[in-house]
Amino acid sequence: MEPKAHHIIIGLFTVIIAAAALIFALWLGKSATDREWAWYEIGFDHPVSGLSRGNPVQYSGVEVGEVVDLSLDSENPSHVRVLIRVDENVKIRENTRVGLVLANITGSMSVRFQGGTTDSPVLEGSRSDPPLIMAEPSVFTSLLDNGEALLSKAERLLTNANTLFSEENSENLTRILRNARVATDGLMDRRTELEQLLERMNDASVRAAEASTRVSAFANNADRLLQSEGKNTLESLNSAIASIQTTATRIEQLTASNEGALDEGLQGLGELSPALRELRSTLRNLNHFTRRLEDDPSSTIWNRENIQEAPQ
Repeated sequence: MEPKAHHIIIGLFTVIIAAAALIFALWLGKSATDREWAWYEIGFDHPVSGLSRGNPVQYSGVEVGEVVDLSLDSENPSHVRVLIRVDENVKIRENTRVGLVLANITGSMSVRFQGGTTDSPVLEGSRSDPPLIMAEPSVFTSLLDNGEALLSKAERLLTNANTLFSEENSENLTRILRNARVATDGLMDRRTELEQLLERMNDASVRAAEASTRVSAFANNADRLLQSEGKNTLESLNSAIASIQTTATRIEQLTASNEGALDEGLQGLGELSPALRELRSTLRNLNHFTRRLEDDPSSTIWNRENIQEAPQ
């Protein structure tokens, strides 16, 4: 009798637990049915992969409702309309932003509300006429939408990389590296000469800097000279030129006033020219007679030769 009593107790306990669970489920269902909801339609102009009926609706990370239905826009099938219900105690306003957020690592998405200020009007609507709220594209959604394009670009990149590292290009790259190594070894062997060359270049740069300093100083001195003494010299030269111009003007005036006298003087010089020629001939003959007298005085005096005129 004792084992039979134990089975009865266990069975009775199981029935009680099942009844309590059923009552609790009915109570939850009644609470959900009695709960008041606000209805909204969310418009998406991009795919909503991962979003399905029953997915949660969150406001600032807190679950406030669920997704009821999804459908395509009759006018533009690339747009999606999502019907959601939110606890009516949560006020959705006109400046409240809505978008998709990743719910878990399996790729399931949730609708998330955020923002909104108290000075903005509250959106109200029923299930038959819910207000339309346009969603903002999220970074994750954009990444999913562009995933195919990114994979295609990655594939082209890998193809180009395989072409780049072909056997011929690998041989050329190996040859280039070998030549670079040979050049590097040659430079290392002549490191001392390179250091000397660098030192000479350094000395040359120092000298060039000194020469530049001297040239700059010379230019400054020349500029000061031109600014001081050069101005005085130019002023003196201008004065001399002005004096010469004055003198030339006076000479021109004097020539113009004594033009007749100058003409008579020039005529007198023309008449004086024959007399000067005769005087020159006489002096030449006298010079000839003097030389003969010095050479042979007796013959010159006693022979009484006529004095011949020296050739002109």
